[in-house]
Formats: sequence, C-alpha cells, structure tokens
Amino acid sequence: MNDAMAAMLPLIPRYLSAMLVTLEVSVIAAMLGMAGGFVLNALRLRFARALRVPYRLFVWLIRGTPYLSQLMIVYFGLPALGITLDAVDATVVSLAVYATAYFAEIFRASWNSVARGQREAAQAFGIGRWAVFRAIECPQAFAFALPLLANQWILVIKESAVASIITVPELTMTASDIVSSTYTYVGPYALLIAGYWLLTQSVAWIARRVRRSLSFLR
Repeated sequence: MNDAMAAMLPLIPRYLSAMLVTLEVSVIAAMLGMAGGFVLNALRLRFARALRVPYRLFVWLIRGTPYLSQLMIVYFGLPALGITLDAVDATVVSLAVYATAYFAEIFRASWNSVARGQREAAQAFGIGRWAVFRAIECPQAFAFALPLLANQWILVIKESAVASIITVPELTMTASDIVSSTYTYVGPYALLIAGYWLLTQSVAWIARRVRRSLSFLR
C-alpha cells in the first residue's frame, strides 16, 4: 500500500495541471451554455409562435445525439467549411452548444413553475412585461432552477472527458497517457476519479452555498 502511494505522489503535479485544463474547458463551456440557454428561453418567451419550431428542433437535435458526434463534427467537419479550431477551442464550442440545449430546457421548466397568476396580477396593476420578467419571474425561476443548474454543470465537467479523444490534455487523457507508458492502472485511475470527484463536489458545495444565501428560498 505504501509503495502504491509513493508511486502516485510524483503524478500529482501532472494531474493538477490536467485538472486546470478540465476546469478551464468546463467552466467556459458551462458559462456560455447557461448564458445561451437563458437567452434562448427568453427569446422563446418573447417570440413564442415564431421560435416554437426552431427551438424544439434545436433541443431535439442536440439532446438526441451523443456529445461525441457533435465534437467530431466541430473538430473534423468545420475545416471543410474553412473553419479550423484547435482541440481546446473545438471542445469549448461544441460543449457550450451541447450545454445550451440542456440549460434552455432547465430554464423553460423553471419558468413554467412560476405561477401564471403572479404574472397576470402584475400586468393587471400596469407593470410592464420586462419588469415582470426581471423582478417576478427571474428570481423565482432561478430558485427553482438552481439544483438543476448545478447538476448540469457537473454533467458538463464529466462530458469534458470526451475531449481526450481529440488530444485535449485534460484529466482523462492524462490518465490514459500514464497508463500506456507505465502499464499501471490502479494509481492513475484512482487519481483520475479523485480529480473529477473534487471538481464535481466543488460545484455541489458552491450551489449549496448560493442556495442558502438566497433569502427567498428560506
């Protein structure tokens, strides 16, 4: 046991570097995806009839296909159209688009959870649509959405492992490289699991802190 621990210690700096790559890719993609999902849902609410079919088609297409296929299209397919992205950028772009569809559905469900009577009452008092959206719908919708948003952030972190296929030096690729060069499995994969566990638990901890800080959830 002590020998195994001693063999793992020199690998930790390499895993920490890989964790930073995973964190960078995941956070950027999740932030872009959450912003995209919020905007997409806002547009759906504002232009319900015009965007009903495009919205459903986008969500159906993205959620109905594996993320790996979308990453392959962005990384290997876009160069045929004259758009070439390096491995990290292709991962961020494809993962952000992938996350946008899921975040949009989270926001859609959260907005549907806000009682319609509150909107109607506010409008009856002459409160404008934008004011209703900003002051009444947003706080409550985000309250409903917070657990789902945190869960989606965790899923984005785990989906980033697929980027190892196009040689992004994140956690999964780092573990695979070490295994292929040392022919040892337990130590490298134990560190891999520990890395993802630390990242996902950090997101869960932050979400709990945010939830406790929101007065309207108490």
